Amino acid sequence: MRPTPHKSLAAAACAAAALAAVSLPATPASAQAPRADACTPAQVVANGGFESGTSPWTQSSTSVITDRTGESAHGGTHFAWLNGVGSTHTDTLSQSVTIPSGCSKATLTFWLHIDTAETTSSTAYDKLTAKIGSTTLATYSNLDKNTGYVQKSFDVSGFAGQTVDLAFTGTEDYSLQTSFVIDDVALDTSGGSTPPADSTRTPAAPSYNVSLTSNASGNGWTGHESATFTNASSTALSEVYLRLWDNYHGTCSAMPITVGNVTGGTAGALSVGCTALKIDLPAPLPQGQSATIGFDLGISVPSGADRFGADGAFNNIGNALPVLAIRDAAGWHLDPYTNNGESFYSLAADFKVTLDHPTGLLVPATGTSVDTPGSSGRTVTTATATKVRDFAWAAGPFSKISGTSPAGTAINIYSVSGISSSDAQSMLATAKSAVDTHAARFGAYPYGELDAVIDNNYWFGGMEYPGFVLDLVSTTALTHEIGHQWWYGIVGDDEYNNPWLDEAFADYSTDLAQNKTGTNCWNSVSWASSAEKITNSMAYWDAHSSRYSTVVYGYGKCALHDLRRVLGDGVMAKLLKDYATSHWYGVSTTAEFKAAAQAATSTDLTSFWTQHRIDG
Repeated sequence: MRPTPHKSLAAAACAAAALAAVSLPATPASAQAPRADACTPAQVVANGGFESGTSPWTQSSTSVITDRTGESAHGGTHFAWLNGVGSTHTDTLSQSVTIPSGCSKATLTFWLHIDTAETTSSTAYDKLTAKIGSTTLATYSNLDKNTGYVQKSFDVSGFAGQTVDLAFTGTEDYSLQTSFVIDDVALDTSGGSTPPADSTRTPAAPSYNVSLTSNASGNGWTGHESATFTNASSTALSEVYLRLWDNYHGTCSAMPITVGNVTGGTAGALSVGCTALKIDLPAPLPQGQSATIGFDLGISVPSGADRFGADGAFNNIGNALPVLAIRDAAGWHLDPYTNNGESFYSLAADFKVTLDHPTGLLVPATGTSVDTPGSSGRTVTTATATKVRDFAWAAGPFSKISGTSPAGTAINIYSVSGISSSDAQSMLATAKSAVDTHAARFGAYPYGELDAVIDNNYWFGGMEYPGFVLDLVSTTALTHEIGHQWWYGIVGDDEYNNPWLDEAFADYSTDLAQNKTGTNCWNSVSWASSAEKITNSMAYWDAHSSRYSTVVYGYGKCALHDLRRVLGDGVMAKLLKDYATSHWYGVSTTAEFKAAAQAATSTDLTSFWTQHRIDG
């Protein structure tokens, strides 16, 4: 994703009309006792949405947990409203939580809205502090005011095995109110303390078959999906997890992605903000054996020009198809969704997706698409994609122009209303140039056609999917998103825990494509703290969101430019080409890239990694 300068977004109201699929409960009717050496993903905050009275929260006054007029809930009807008095005042809210010792990951999230009568743009008069145990996670103030709710996320894995107080304290000075409004507090745990017997990423070789039918507007889809997979690990698979990523854009009581009538396994608990669905298999699946699960699927696209959202008549449907989570030596990867960057970590898979839609809607999609007539007034778009990590599509009355790059890649530009023909042509020319330039450096583009949806209302700048991107009218941004076809698409990575491996590499690739050498860019680096590193995870960047783009994109690409100066242009070019080839359709890690770079030179790079804060 190519971010624009950080700004707050109001949480979209996603309580859409129920679709044909049946929504699953967030808590199973019954649960097997977990093995002593395993972690059952769980959410350990009780009454985090404040809809079940006040217990077990302790509040400084009976008015903190409320449904009073003047503020509104993120979900449901109740919320926690701290301060807002306009005079010297302190409010507190706390709950004792126990983080299981068997879980290697614990992530605290909550939604926060701040409004204030303060007019200053420089002084924090009123403050909210979030703490766990004796550790302060963050402090917010009247300077952080926003027009809607924003989700905050913190890695609290270090508290595993402890019972600690989760506490919020709001303070106001003598005049001008500031309201700190909190809702949907959750602390999700995952990851077993005893990893699988080997580090193999599994379930492997996934294959998805999807058939969906849209409503008249293209913002509602119903149908069926099946996923076939193989257990590559020597440790048997007793369960798998589906990631229902776009449930982040709604609530657990009004989910945009609904799954029902599961076959090939038994649906268990929804966890991680209802973005992870456990499917227990009928029997443990041994190494080398394959299985298939199937389910009915409903998708309701919320309003808003987002990667999953509707900008008027134009629908973007990214990350809407449930995909299999990965288990490796660290356990199941069930990280939370981040709106600041990406959380998406998946293995290369095959997709066959049939989309039945009104003929008046154009439907660009991942893979190679073929349109055939459907029933009266409808068209069936069948998209086939091989070795891709995800599948995305759009639906709307787009304007479309097409062309072919000099090296032979078919390019389609889909524009929303308001994009001029000259801008569309400019983006077509940019795409032709970028795809060939990146391919010459890193390896031939393998996905057949490349579709780009152009909309200047995208708050996030641009977003990448295999063979399909969303973008503003911007030569730099589109070149960056197309760079992601190699760095994330072909060469995969764990985007939540190692965001630099795709974002810094895509930005570096963009500089090369635009003949920018990054001269002296490392000289302008200034770290905000000793904890700040290029290789930090999204858990860190969600807590330090104003620094994410500067460090991961800016400092990250400058570090790669600096490495090029150490190795020499020719050695660096060969390093990246060979590295892409050796990880084609695989997964990159920081340790593997550092090892490949060291193998390319006789110069000891130890001090280089330390200086550039590249750990791993």
